[in-house]
Amino acid sequence: MTDVLFKQVDYTANLLIDSIEMGQIGLPDIQRPFVWPNTKVRDLIDSMYRGYPVGYLLFWQNAYDGGSKAIGVDGKQKTPDLLIVDGQQRLTSLYAVIRGKKIVRQNMEEELIEIAFNPLTEQFMVCDAAIRKDKAFIPNISVLWNGQKDLFEVVDEYLAGLRTSRELAPEEEKAIKKAISRLHSLTSFPFTALELAASLDEEQVAEVFVRVNSKGTPLNQADFILTLMSVFWDDGRAELEHFCRESRKPSTGKASPFNHFIRPDPDQLLRVSVGLGFKRARLQHVYSILRGKDLETGEFSAERRDAQFEVLKAAQKRTINLQYWHDFFKAVAQSGHIGGGLITSENALLFTYIFYLIGRTEYGVDEHTLRRLCARWFFMTSLTGRYTSSPESTMESDLARLRDLKTAEEFVQAMNRVCDASLTTDYWNITLPNELATSSPRSPSLFAYIAALVLLDAKVLFSDQKVADALEPSVHANRAAAERHHLFPKAYLKTLGYTEIRDTNQIANFALVDWGDNASIADQPPAQYLPVLLQRFSPAEIAQMYYWHALPDGWEHMEYPEFLAARRERMAQVIRAGWERLGGSTGDTQDWTLEELVRTGETTTTEFKCCLRKNLHTGQHDPRIEHSALKTIAGFLNGSGGKLIIGVADDGTPVGIQEDDFPHEDKMYLHLVNLINSRIGPTYMMYIQVRFDDYENHRVMVVDCAPARSPVFLKDGNVERFYLRTGASTTELTASQTHEYVAHRFRGV
Repeated sequence: MTDVLFKQVDYTANLLIDSIEMGQIGLPDIQRPFVWPNTKVRDLIDSMYRGYPVGYLLFWQNAYDGGSKAIGVDGKQKTPDLLIVDGQQRLTSLYAVIRGKKIVRQNMEEELIEIAFNPLTEQFMVCDAAIRKDKAFIPNISVLWNGQKDLFEVVDEYLAGLRTSRELAPEEEKAIKKAISRLHSLTSFPFTALELAASLDEEQVAEVFVRVNSKGTPLNQADFILTLMSVFWDDGRAELEHFCRESRKPSTGKASPFNHFIRPDPDQLLRVSVGLGFKRARLQHVYSILRGKDLETGEFSAERRDAQFEVLKAAQKRTINLQYWHDFFKAVAQSGHIGGGLITSENALLFTYIFYLIGRTEYGVDEHTLRRLCARWFFMTSLTGRYTSSPESTMESDLARLRDLKTAEEFVQAMNRVCDASLTTDYWNITLPNELATSSPRSPSLFAYIAALVLLDAKVLFSDQKVADALEPSVHANRAAAERHHLFPKAYLKTLGYTEIRDTNQIANFALVDWGDNASIADQPPAQYLPVLLQRFSPAEIAQMYYWHALPDGWEHMEYPEFLAARRERMAQVIRAGWERLGGSTGDTQDWTLEELVRTGETTTTEFKCCLRKNLHTGQHDPRIEHSALKTIAGFLNGSGGKLIIGVADDGTPVGIQEDDFPHEDKMYLHLVNLINSRIGPTYMMYIQVRFDDYENHRVMVVDCAPARSPVFLKDGNVERFYLRTGASTTELTASQTHEYVAHRFRGV
């Protein structure tokens, strides 16, 4: 029989609550964000009252060293050796109702859950103002267990109150006493818990949770670490949650984390602290490290655990330092993203904060340089979606670049290299206009365009009001100072046959205008409303306005598709001008050394692969590995070119081409050429150069791809696929996207 990794244990409600208060069960403190609506709490109590099963609880015997002193257990009598994995909302509901404790909602506001009970009808309700006035209800059943009154006092007070509103028959009085007594006995309600063995690791526990509770919210590594903090450093977790709670409340004149960019959650700030303290973005191993586990021997040590918590404590102190916090947001505002409304990726914001803290507290970069650097980094990462796909892996690679840096100058140079390598000339001229071909209202390229208008000190279209003033996040009115307006109004486009949102709501069809102008333009065609609005301005002012808002001359008379294509190209150049206002450049990586390329990491024009054909997990030759390499090559050929370096892992660690088991380098070269000839086409070898080089005592293959002069398709069985390099990844375009990109990219080539 397969070993069973759990055991069944029976509890009563009262025993569960006592175990929580004594500390035997590591239920996160009652002051943790609670997600259940009050109606679900009511239904839980109602099911218990009627004797229905309410589901099992899932605990984890987490093998803590009970003999050692735990950090921050708040005077509890025991160090928790059981952590709640599934059932936290039920246990929190039960604890909050029976003990009469306030819970904290996801918005960090405190709330007392009041469940009312009508003993005559045996009906439970969520208490409200009307129920409080109704003498038929006990407005808050917590009074039965909070110790302020005994059962007889509660019954007598209820009966006395009810008699002020109606006569009571002896049978009714008897039924009332019976119902209240039955409710009072809920502390004896039976619960079944499954306790997972201490031998399971956090990944196995998360897998168990998913398998037995597919409708629940999957556990993640941050959940485990925050729970671990509840056990060994509860003050630290309380600090995080207090910081998050205060960040949601406008400041009343005292120092506060409130800002106009982000309302952070504890797990987000935890990621910052982990990145800062341990230089890791993946939380996979941090949990084990904080438990005091030696990753090589698998042994646990209380001393090691305490030492790692000291690292976390020092990092968190910097993370929630109010001076650092607010100085960082000055850097974000300097990027043109002047409020949360222009933030498309909170990952980009938080990861940039990690680099800000590292630069300030570890490398001593002067504040002026650091703010400009972080403004550029945030602009670049937001625009390219650097932390949208596989954010942990990308950030892990970015952090790895800091390993060998010693000085502030080296830190600044490394960050700038990544920025310049990501925003090449072809990115501005080809990739970005293609990315602007979308109707997504939260496209990174749209928000980068608005940020560029802020950086260029531009004015709202047809207005003397500056874009920065119109978007000021601290000002709130019934209507926004500037609104997004359809340059070709939707009703007018409908007369031209354009009715789909993906056509009418193209980014290139929007501009920021004063709300009054937006209302007056209404549904008029541009050729009708434009001459009237232009009368306000001189020819020089019109020329400046047309530049800022990327309007081609005579745009009001253009065919709609022609107008969109022309405006996208101009919008891309406005974004580029905003980037250059930050001191940005479009550096060419052609002359960089191999060491510089690897140190800079994967970018729009650089990709690393461990192997050409071997799957290191299985040890076998794998066609999927070959396809991945060919996909990258095709993406480079279709874009602005680039270098594929084989024999280097994603994080820059040298692996070497010997892993591919070729007898010599000529065989490896010939294998790649054959793959390209059969899957891409022999004519495209003219754009590809292959060489072998040394990197940290390992041989690697460098595949240098120039931009192709005709579209490149990769054969995948009976299907031809079109790939494009976007940011630090390679993306397959749909048929319509391919058609539009090819028409633009290879036009006139």
